[in-house]
Amino acid sequence: MSKKINEQNFASEVLNNKGTALVDFYAEWCGPCKMVAPIVEEIADERKDITVGKVNVDESNALALKYGVSSIPTLIIFKNGAEHARLVGYRPKEDILARL
Repeated sequence: MSKKINEQNFASEVLNNKGTALVDFYAEWCGPCKMVAPIVEEIADERKDITVGKVNVDESNALALKYGVSSIPTLIIFKNGAEHARLVGYRPKEDILARL
């Protein structure tokens, strides 16, 4: 299961993470976000070696602005706290796993 990430826990869950984190920037009203959500949850359940989290852009607008998220869904992969890759829009599971 993915973690809910917001301004309060972003640093501890993502920036200070000594491994890989997959962060899904989404909104409840976003159709493509609803399509990618089950894929993100599958990855969270299958890949216990990475942190998988979701940022609701309506609730955590400051994080979306800080990371330049202008289209959703946006998946950002962080490695050791630094942005490593960014996927914008719906992507199949194979694409996401290939970037991890």
